[in-house]
Amino acid sequence: MTIRILLIDDHTLFRSGVRALLLRQPDFEVVDEAADGVEGIKRAKQHAPDVVLLDLNMPGLSGLETLQLLVQDLPDTAVVMLTVSEDGDDLTAAMRSGACGYLLKDIEAETLADAIRKAAAGQPVITEHMTAKLVERMRRPVLQPPAPRAGDTGEALTAREQEIVQELGRGASNKEIARALDLAESTVKIHVRNILRKLRMTSRVQVAIYAKEREGYLGAGTSQGAADV
Repeated sequence: MTIRILLIDDHTLFRSGVRALLLRQPDFEVVDEAADGVEGIKRAKQHAPDVVLLDLNMPGLSGLETLQLLVQDLPDTAVVMLTVSEDGDDLTAAMRSGACGYLLKDIEAETLADAIRKAAAGQPVITEHMTAKLVERMRRPVLQPPAPRAGDTGEALTAREQEIVQELGRGASNKEIARALDLAESTVKIHVRNILRKLRMTSRVQVAIYAKEREGYLGAGTSQGAADV
């Protein structure tokens, strides 16, 4: 299967270098590139790529603003931030806004290629030492169940949906979830859509973060009487 990729970065030389690297992969197609967020959104809508590689710091429309619009308009496209920023707040903001991944620009070519394949398959991809920063934020002590948040609609998750949320928290792909819970992959996709709707979220990465934050509370009464479907 060919993975169709769009590049959005304000540095022409960097885009050219990344394009050249990606075109060495037989299963990659770089469908287009853009130098700013506005043009990037326009070209993303035109091509509907599988993966967007997006710079975080750009003039005009920022990478974070561009990300939010891409997630809203193209929910089936995986957006991976490709940036020089090692700031944990930037990482957290990007993942909460719906990014599928967060990679640093000093990444090795083969590691980038593998990350793009994982992102296209719906798996979160984060540069290793940045993962530690994200995990550290999630492991801050919680003395009581998290307070209601914007993602909570009051519509209870079913028991099955809670199981899937827990699997997403472990970074499992749809195929892995289907195997673990003995479901059809198409059924898992439907459950994931319902979970996103109920939690008012736009990406499985946001759900994974949600699952980590509520670890220990999922399955403890939020599905009262829900059918295990």
